[in-house]
Amino acid sequence: MARVVVDVMPKPEILDPQGKAVLGALPRLGFTGVTDVRQGKRFELEVDGDITDEVLAEIDKMAEGLLSNPVIEDYEVHVEAHSVAEIAQGRPS
Repeated sequence: MARVVVDVMPKPEILDPQGKAVLGALPRLGFTGVTDVRQGKRFELEVDGDITDEVLAEIDKMAEGLLSNPVIEDYEVHVEAHSVAEIAQGRPS
């Protein structure tokens, strides 16, 4: 089984109030050195079989039509070997 990730972020010209709220909270929590925060979404899709050009094209359609709002968000589709959770737990499958 393969994993395809779709990362969705607000377009650069779109205001990001959630990112600004996080940016404001970081110094209050003792974190310094961060100059900007943009908050987005991450989708991890488990796909049966091999990742082909056709599969990636289908996922691109999903990303454009359902997972993102193309008017205000950009997205990126990529294949990933392990999830963030698996790496953090030290047990990639």
